[in-house]
Amino acid sequence: MSDCIFCKIMAGEIPCKKVYEDEEFFAFHDINPIARVHFMIIPKRHVASLQECAAGEEGMLGRLLLLAAKLAKELGLSGFKTAINTGKEGGQVVFHLHVHVYGGGKLAHLE
Repeated sequence: MSDCIFCKIMAGEIPCKKVYEDEEFFAFHDINPIARVHFMIIPKRHVASLQECAAGEEGMLGRLLLLAAKLAKELGLSGFKTAINTGKEGGQVVFHLHVHVYGGGKLAHLE
């Protein structure tokens, strides 16, 4: 999608601090972190939100969550939180499916 900021980040049109990339996913640090470690993982295929996922995408969603745990560990987190904001009423600002992964230190204000 030409107007999607996350698609532009993946394409290298907007700089980011990349965490990870493979043929299916792209991960990068959040520009407004709410924790010592705060990154996002997005599928390379543009999907607007979790609500837009359909039957048959269980594998991608499972791989996405497993990657969140793997990358969190690689970034030194022994515990972490994840969030998927879905839809405008769910707090989603960028309409490209993404998982926030954050942790490091006490996160009581996020509970």
